Amino acid sequence: MGPVRLGPGAKAVLAPAVVEVSAGFWGTRREVNARTSIPQGPGLLESAGNLHNLRLVAGTAEGEFQGGYPFVDSDVYKWLEAAAWQLAQGTPDADGPLAAEVERIVSLVAQAQQPDGYLNTWFQLLRGGERYKDLRWGHELYCAGHLIQAAVAHHRATGRPELLDVAVRFADHIGSVFGPADSGKPLDGIDGHPEVETALVELYRETGERRYLDLAGYFVDRFGHGLLGGEAYCQDRVPLRDASNVEGHAVRQLYLLAAATDLATETGDTELRAAAERLWSAMTATKTHLTGGLGAHHDEEDFGDPYELPNERAYCETCAAIASVQWSWRMALLTGEARYSDLIERTLYNGFLAGVSLDGERWLYVNPLQVRDGHTDTGGDQSARRTRWFRCACCPPNVMRLLASLEHYLASGDAGGLQIHQYVTGRYTADGITVRCETDYPWQGVIGLTVEDAPADRPWTLSLRIPQWGGEFRVRCGDTVYDQTDTPVGDGWLRLERTWAPGDEVVLELGLEPRLTAADPRVDAVRGCVAIECGPLVYCLEQVDHPGGGLDDIVLDTTRSLAVQHRPDLLGGVTTVVAAGHRRQIPDVDWWPYRNAEATEAPPAAEPLELTAIPYFAWANRQDGSMRVWLPTF
Repeated sequence: MGPVRLGPGAKAVLAPAVVEVSAGFWGTRREVNARTSIPQGPGLLESAGNLHNLRLVAGTAEGEFQGGYPFVDSDVYKWLEAAAWQLAQGTPDADGPLAAEVERIVSLVAQAQQPDGYLNTWFQLLRGGERYKDLRWGHELYCAGHLIQAAVAHHRATGRPELLDVAVRFADHIGSVFGPADSGKPLDGIDGHPEVETALVELYRETGERRYLDLAGYFVDRFGHGLLGGEAYCQDRVPLRDASNVEGHAVRQLYLLAAATDLATETGDTELRAAAERLWSAMTATKTHLTGGLGAHHDEEDFGDPYELPNERAYCETCAAIASVQWSWRMALLTGEARYSDLIERTLYNGFLAGVSLDGERWLYVNPLQVRDGHTDTGGDQSARRTRWFRCACCPPNVMRLLASLEHYLASGDAGGLQIHQYVTGRYTADGITVRCETDYPWQGVIGLTVEDAPADRPWTLSLRIPQWGGEFRVRCGDTVYDQTDTPVGDGWLRLERTWAPGDEVVLELGLEPRLTAADPRVDAVRGCVAIECGPLVYCLEQVDHPGGGLDDIVLDTTRSLAVQHRPDLLGGVTTVVAAGHRRQIPDVDWWPYRNAEATEAPPAAEPLELTAIPYFAWANRQDGSMRVWLPTF
């Protein structure tokens, strides 16, 4: 059981399936997460002061609060969630050092909790114990939400009740304080950073206690009514049910929408479902970067206007990519539509995975699509340079928890069979069905599927998602061959129904030809440019591969074909795309950087240049330098 476990009365079309990721692309990334990223968490939380603050509150240490933000407790809880999902794998040491660290920190959290259930080290240590006096910035409910999610993960992974007991006491405390104005509760309010809402839904799913679902519904519906001053930044400008597009702080918006989708799933609220579908469609059509990244502005980490998708100033926070995956997965389960998993794939391989280095030790908070020549900043929360940790360290443990639970976002089942949303080497299991997958995707487009277990008394449907980026595909199932010319895919699913037997094989072949992508002409930042893609991967140029100058003056020759080259020696083994281009001959600027647009003299001759594009997720893993995704063509 993963981060989303549907309730018994859920109105979802699909339910999460069990997937064992054994090798391949995501197997490697998860192994780095398990062996390097997660184990280093306690040491980093110790050095940053997060654990020290809990000890201060528990009365087992002396000193001053460390960390500088009221939400530093949440980093501990996100790490606990990541570690819990890792323990659920049974590897690498379910009874070893990782389990011991989890037990130690869970005990510390329990000691820090106050008798009535409240817990927030910032307010307990720096605000004299005052509570809920700064809902816009205090993040008390945000931290509570991450504690609840960690507790649910810990309980599902280990069966132990210690952290779940802490979460239940905190949730009951919140329920005793917050409620509608006519409820007799002390406060009618919301947190400036949504998070507790989807956590409360999951606590309902774990405990069966309806009061947590009702509390989540209360919070979701109170956003947009001016309780925090009516600002879009904290989702308070317009009620979600009335909104026409996503706005404000990207992570806040996406967490709120994930909660709304959870509520629609559990209650059958058709108005909430319609709002979620409407906002998802508007977001993907007008406010989503090529990489799946979300958030146009460094200022307030928020969405911009429709088609406002900058390159070097793109924010695209790693946490926003994670929130996008979480929301889209809930939408995929609720509706059964493949388009949500199309966005999950794009985001996972690009906007999300770029957020962690290949060695699992360094991170990006923001994920721009261009870094200009001469960019030499030395790191930090808003830097385009990988950093060991951040003052605001929300992203690293968030990456850890998504990678540790990734198998729960890959496949689903229903009464009719098994749906494979993402292709990985491993086993997919749902309702007596087990299918083994072997693939070198995304480097190769061949996906081999073998039925290992299947009901013998009934037909069922194996549904394969055909990616929206794809062109030609072919499926061999026994003696039958399907392709795009005679197979109606329509909604993104290729459905194969029959009475399957162990040993039956299906081979899906997706065309992985490199391609050039142009943006909607309303995206001003990339007009006259194209990007290179291959399969689900977005590509970029890095300065290290193009000596003799930076990238600002490089022009792509679109009349020449693209070629792929697998490089096992490069960046842990990647497929590069080789293209033709040249360096634009630009005259030196005297004092005025503009020229007569009607000048007719021919530009100086340019020497041809071979361009090497690498997958975007792998940039910033060698040396500092410029990078760009969108390439000029004239």
